[in-house]
Amino acid sequence: MGERRHAERLTEDRTLSPYTGWTRAHWEQTADRTLLALRDFASPRHANLDPPGPASRSGTASDGLEGFARSFLTAGFRLAGSDDDPHDHAGWYAEGLAAGADPASPEAWPRLTEFGQPRVEAAAMAIALHESRAQVWDKLDDRTRVQVVEWLAPANQVTYSASNWLWFQNVTLAFLRSVGGPCDEAVIERNIATLDTFYQGDGWYTDGIREGRTTHYDWYNGWVMHLFSLWYCRMSGETGELLDGYRGRLHEYLGTVQHLVGADGAPLHQGRSLVYRFATASPYWAGAIFDASPLPPGATRRLTSGILSWFADAGAWDDRGLLGLGWRTAFPRMRQSYSGPGSPYWASLGFAGLVLPAGHPVWRAREEPLQLEQSDVSVVARPPGWLISGTTADGIVRVVNHGTDHAGTELTAEDPLYCRHAYSTITGPDLVDADEVPDNQVAVRRPDGRWSQRRPITLLSLGPRTAVSRFPLQFGAEDPETADLSVVAASVLRGPFEVRIARVDGQYDGEPLTLTISGYALTGSGRESTVVPLIGEWQEGSTTREGVNAFGEVSVTPWVETSLEPGRVYAAIVLLSGQDCTTDGITAEVDGAKVVVTWPDQQQDVVALK
Repeated sequence: MGERRHAERLTEDRTLSPYTGWTRAHWEQTADRTLLALRDFASPRHANLDPPGPASRSGTASDGLEGFARSFLTAGFRLAGSDDDPHDHAGWYAEGLAAGADPASPEAWPRLTEFGQPRVEAAAMAIALHESRAQVWDKLDDRTRVQVVEWLAPANQVTYSASNWLWFQNVTLAFLRSVGGPCDEAVIERNIATLDTFYQGDGWYTDGIREGRTTHYDWYNGWVMHLFSLWYCRMSGETGELLDGYRGRLHEYLGTVQHLVGADGAPLHQGRSLVYRFATASPYWAGAIFDASPLPPGATRRLTSGILSWFADAGAWDDRGLLGLGWRTAFPRMRQSYSGPGSPYWASLGFAGLVLPAGHPVWRAREEPLQLEQSDVSVVARPPGWLISGTTADGIVRVVNHGTDHAGTELTAEDPLYCRHAYSTITGPDLVDADEVPDNQVAVRRPDGRWSQRRPITLLSLGPRTAVSRFPLQFGAEDPETADLSVVAASVLRGPFEVRIARVDGQYDGEPLTLTISGYALTGSGRESTVVPLIGEWQEGSTTREGVNAFGEVSVTPWVETSLEPGRVYAAIVLLSGQDCTTDGITAEVDGAKVVVTWPDQQQDVVALK
């Protein structure tokens, strides 16, 4: 077992895959290794998988179920696309199903009626059972099939969060319906109607609506909203209008998010649950599986193999072959309250492409380059309020954020994974309380050291290279002194350069305030993160932190700061690049309520601060 688990990676095939060297065989090997490594942490009959790590808020019983269900999803995808099962994944997981679904078993799973997390895992189980029907479900004895149905059946009655979780309910009910179990069609229809209200156009869903605000955008768009809507259709035999509508939405979405992966394969580091890592590959696979992609097959595999190989090379699997809580390597600060040791195995969604057989064009076509590898990319994502810029010279993707905050209307502390001014494929935010200058932000500091919180964000305008937003100048709670103040922030984005502009509006006669514009928190060497003053009298500096960034042990954040005068316009250049760049020749001038940015080639962008 150990030799199979830790065998050398297969030889790269640079003829079929000139960009990554990876083929279907590499994907199968990676899936198998991932599953085999977990077996050392299984209960006697495999129903619970408990790799080491702190328990989630749901407790160890739920965590063991999570490890089983999420890894079973990898097995389900692996079994669906191939008749080859050299490690008997089918038999191994069938034994676990028999033990976990039996209420009298010492390994019995928590019920869906007890608390929320098993409802998520039931969805993973439902898809895995559907995809491995011939190898697993059809070979279970009658008693076990009845008990599995009884374990899943409460999905008809229990309450699911009005978020992406509604798709978990729908795919669970779809499987129950397919095996003659109870299925409340009214629940499914109601969920579909609710989920449609989340759709904001251009392929983007907000993950729920909070106090009327639709500012909840992250990778859940791809790995649940799109993937699960189409998998529901697959499980239900849908062939008509519903399927066509979801395919059309995914096609639009992929037209934009194909640009959220760097040339090295690193996905954009933004949003929650990033410990799921290469689940980010799943929407691209969905495009191929459901014939809904604007990408040719070779470009799809180049994207997905780039993602998986980047995580493999970065050390996502530890020496035991386990996926820990983290991004590149283990990074416990990324752990959220719902995260347990088995949580990272939601990365299984990234193995969805294995349902496509070896003869499918996505596996047989020669890899094709990303657009980023051929020319610079400049894209607008309107629903989340993002400007996207990718540069061929260094393969980096940057996203300037003017519309996503994952918040309602309340004044609360910002979330660094949603509220930062910009994100990229080579950097992540420092995960700390804002007791020091926050990275990648337009922020105001009070004399007592408290920092303003960029939340809630209101998008004001979004153009080809410009974006403007406003947020109340508050410090995590209502502050009478600054209640009348708001910050207007703007971006002009071109290549690796962002001209970041700020103005504070409103009347203020309190203690002196300090305005700061900070850049990307950068780890490692060979890349540049700088902030260069443009408009205003600035002091320059940087902040170094240790152990707070998912990309490396030491991070450095550049910044400029100045005494704030409400009503005055300030600007600085924020640069992130993988090569030497000069900001010479970039200028900005205030023209009334507008700022005119002039580039070295004399092109101009005009941004209105309103």
